[in-house]
Amino acid sequence: MNIAIIGAGMAGLACADALLEAGHKISLFDKGRGPGGRMSTRRMATPLGEAAFDHGAQYFTARDPRFLELVKGWSKTGIVAPWPAAGSDAWVGLPGMNAVIRKMAEAHAVEWGYLISGMHRRGGSWWLLRSAGEIGPFDAVILAIPAEQAAAILSLHDFAMARTALTARSQPCWTSMFVFDRSIDDIEPVMRNRGDILWAARNSAKPGRSGPEAWIVQANPVWTAARIEAPEEHISEWLCGALASAVGRPLLKPIAAASHRWRYALSAGTGDGALWNDGIALGVCGDWLLGPRVECAWQSGRMLAERCAGVFRQTEQVTASRLERIHRR
Repeated sequence: MNIAIIGAGMAGLACADALLEAGHKISLFDKGRGPGGRMSTRRMATPLGEAAFDHGAQYFTARDPRFLELVKGWSKTGIVAPWPAAGSDAWVGLPGMNAVIRKMAEAHAVEWGYLISGMHRRGGSWWLLRSAGEIGPFDAVILAIPAEQAAAILSLHDFAMARTALTARSQPCWTSMFVFDRSIDDIEPVMRNRGDILWAARNSAKPGRSGPEAWIVQANPVWTAARIEAPEEHISEWLCGALASAVGRPLLKPIAAASHRWRYALSAGTGDGALWNDGIALGVCGDWLLGPRVECAWQSGRMLAERCAGVFRQTEQVTASRLERIHRR
């Protein structure tokens, strides 16, 4: 089967890996400029040199036996390491969280910077739409994108799946990145649920990191939603003040600061795991169908791939049987 996957994050790549193993041809499209998505690593020039920030997912867990086996393999090759400060089962990518996505993407010819605006069926095949024209034909299409983005596309092809996506609203998160000219060693490296702060951590203290003192501060969804359209510079100022409040004393003014708005950051998960319409060969996967963890995105991608592969095998068997009957005649 010739399969298009829209979205080359953890879910899309996990699905692509499994389908490739099953012998199918995979075409991956992602609107991002490169590997990362919500596991992105952002770099910032400062007077003290370059600073790096994991400004999306801060770490990931590995509780599923199959995912844990994969993570252990990554550990042996040096692209992940445990981060005990975040928890006994916390892992991070080396030298940044995007290392994991970059490694997974190596097995595929991903089209980066490729914004798919829609799709349609013609002659029993799928065609993807973008500003430069249409791409296809494909035997099946898989959406591995946030629920809000998936809903807009699904509404034209499968209303039941679109309704599921509409009920899986993601919560937003403002994330600020700060660089200080000296170490703040007298406070804990990880803080959770401190006032308006959902999470704060010394990014430069993670395994495999280097550079100046760098901190990540992520606001809670309620605080973020109330300021979702606020200017970036205001967010940086407010969250720097929130970090000082969490620490319990004034902080030095950062020598560099930036903020990033994640409109689709946190999802409770619908519990569906993955969605698949056999009649039109259309599927959906992502953490929003299972739970708000990197590991859930991987599980969802694998679930959908296994469901698709089973259907494709049955189709091939039926086709082979029909051809055999024709030849006998």
